[in-house]
Parts: sequence; C-alpha cells; structure tokens
Amino acid sequence: MGERVQQPQPQEPYDLGGEPFAADCRARIAFEVLANRWDSVVVHVLGESGPKRPRELRARIGGISPKVLNEALRRLEYNGLVERRRYAEAPPRVDYSLTEAGTALLAPIRALGAWAAAHADAVLAAQNRHTR
Repeated sequence: MGERVQQPQPQEPYDLGGEPFAADCRARIAFEVLANRWDSVVVHVLGESGPKRPRELRARIGGISPKVLNEALRRLEYNGLVERRRYAEAPPRVDYSLTEAGTALLAPIRALGAWAAAHADAVLAAQNRHTR
C-alpha cells in the first residue's frame, strides 16, 4: 500500500467577532470588499505595477468605463485599501496606490485567481448545464 498523506492541521481560528458569518462577523467585511466585480481587479493591477493614474489603470485593466473605475477607486479609498494622492500641478494630477491593508489583500486575491484557473472550466460547464 502507499504512504499515508498527512493532512494539514487546522489552524487556530481568528476571533472574527460575533458568530461566524453572522451579521456581526468581521469576515463579512472581506466578502463585501471582494464582492464587486472591479474592486479586486483594481487592487491586483495596483499591486503588480505600483501607483497609477486613472487613465493608466483604465488602459491596463481594459473594458472598464471611466465612471465605473472612479466608483471602484472611491469604494476602495472609502474601505482604506487605496490611497489617493493629489499633486499641486497645473493641470491637476492624481494617482492611486495600495495602502498596507490593500497590499495585504493581494495574497487572497491571487489565491482566488489560482482557484479560478483550476476550476473555471467546471464552473462554466455547470452554468451551461443549468441554462439549457
């Protein structure tokens, strides 16, 4: 017989406050932050290439309107994941960069990307089965 594979030991759970995934659970903050289609894309792009102006972000992301990008940047700034820097120049210039919290979100976003690469075909096949 083959060798037994040792299963990873469960880690001590974080104190998330309240009942897990209940209305007062802090983990819901992460799900809310990642729930928007574009927010994690903006965080990923800023994480891979550093501070960017809105026009550079739009060019790098592709398929996002100026209005939707602006909404995403405001939401990310509101959530403390992105910092907006204004320059006292004429014409006015701004750029966006990740905060410490935004940078810490890169690892979970990359993990979700790896999951999607491994399982996207199965998810799309399941969706196709249900839309026939």
